[in-house]
Amino acid sequence: MERKLAESNDKEALIKRLKRIEGQVKGIQNMIEEERYCVDILVQISAIRSAINKVGTIVLENHIKGCVSHTIKSGNEEVTEDVINELMGTITKFTK
Repeated sequence: MERKLAESNDKEALIKRLKRIEGQVKGIQNMIEEERYCVDILVQISAIRSAINKVGTIVLENHIKGCVSHTIKSGNEEVTEDVINELMGTITKFTK
């Protein structure tokens, strides 16, 4: 099984989202340097968490629909079990 970002992921859209997140992080850095109101900073941190979770959800969804689905359809029970175990571990890490 090939281990790279599936073609079904819109790489450019993901990169665009990540660049937006990068800008938000730089904005928070500026807010702290300017000693802005704590609540405003926390709101921006919450927005970043939401945005990064969305990126993760997109990648996870495409992984399931691509890599995992392909492996299950291959019919190799041993490999399928390994991929499902890997998926469960990944979901556990992602949802922490």
